[in-house]
Amino acid sequence: MGDVINLKRFKKRNEREQSAKQADANRARFGRTKAERALDEHRKDRAGDFLDQHKLEDGDAS
Repeated sequence: MGDVINLKRFKKRNEREQSAKQADANRARFGRTKAERALDEHRKDRAGDFLDQHKLEDGDAS
């Protein structure tokens, strides 16, 4: 006869492996460090400030 396999243990191991694969995919897709998020926020703020500094005024030109 063949070896006896505990199906509950096999299913749990399989679910853990699938969960780990999903977690890896999510980390690659959404995971960013706090420093990366702060750097993006800083760049966005500087770009907005740069555009605000170069706006043309509509009021007293005439």
